Amino acid sequence: MNIAVPVANEQLCMHFGHCETFALFRTDAEKQEIISEENLTPPAHEPGVLPRWLHEQGANVIIAGGMGQRAQQLFAANDIKVVVGAPTGNPRELVTAYLQNKLESGENVCDH
Repeated sequence: MNIAVPVANEQLCMHFGHCETFALFRTDAEKQEIISEENLTPPAHEPGVLPRWLHEQGANVIIAGGMGQRAQQLFAANDIKVVVGAPTGNPRELVTAYLQNKLESGENVCDH
């Protein structure tokens, strides 16, 4: 499983479209561990670009604080599961919590 996390200032960026980079974690879901981490600079944010680009990078899950409905649909169309409502925090810790089914997510902080 490959998990993408939008990052700004080394923390989860609450809106994926405004992030500085994406942390891409290659994981072993069975062992609930991170195998590797890579920080990627995304292309310019335009509708549909980031879901397609992350799919090309091998992501199949994205953890976000907030994301609009249209973006969620575009991620789903690119076979990427969307987890919204994640708290601000260290991306590695959020991914570890997700792998251990301990990630507490709240409300989607995006309303568009």
